[in-house]
Amino acid sequence: MFGNMADMMGLMGKMKDLQSRMKEAQDELATIVESAESGGGMVRATVNGEKTLIGLEIDKDLVNPDDKEMLQDLIVAAVNKAFENIEPKIKAHLQKATDGVLPNIPGLDLGGFMK
Repeated sequence: MFGNMADMMGLMGKMKDLQSRMKEAQDELATIVESAESGGGMVRATVNGEKTLIGLEIDKDLVNPDDKEMLQDLIVAAVNKAFENIEPKIKAHLQKATDGVLPNIPGLDLGGFMK
């Protein structure tokens, strides 16, 4: 009887530890940064682990009112690539934060716990 209670208390402790580590990991996501370029480097987008666009650089030669659509396409491409590039860093950061608390379960994606 008391063995089960001790197991339950241990599990509760692990859950509190997991909750604490996940909160800390979430707070640190803003420090993970990734950039990507399009148009041969003429447009550069920078995003963070919170999936927020934090920087956008556009080569001055691209700023042409007559070719607005090309500029828009290059911006979208650079931003999407930066978001694609940040995903593995987010997953690695979350795995590191929960290392030793959760068992290694193949296919377990903790990304859903974030925002």
